[in-house]
Amino acid sequence: MPKMKSNSGAAKRFKKTASGKLKRKHAFKNHILTKKSKKRKLKLRHFATVDKADQPRIEAML
Repeated sequence: MPKMKSNSGAAKRFKKTASGKLKRKHAFKNHILTKKSKKRKLKLRHFATVDKADQPRIEAML
C-alpha cells in the first residue's frame, strides 16, 4: 500500500519540536500593523505551541 500524503497546507504551518509538541505561528500579524502596539507585535513574533486538544488532529494531517 502506498504511503499516506501529508496535508501540504498543514506541513507549511506546523513544525514538531524535539519533545514531540507542535509549534505554530500567531495570528493577526499580516496587515494593518500600524494601529497595533510595538509590544503586541513583538509578542506575536514568537512561536506558540498547539493546544493539547488539537494536537492529534494536526498530527494526522502531518
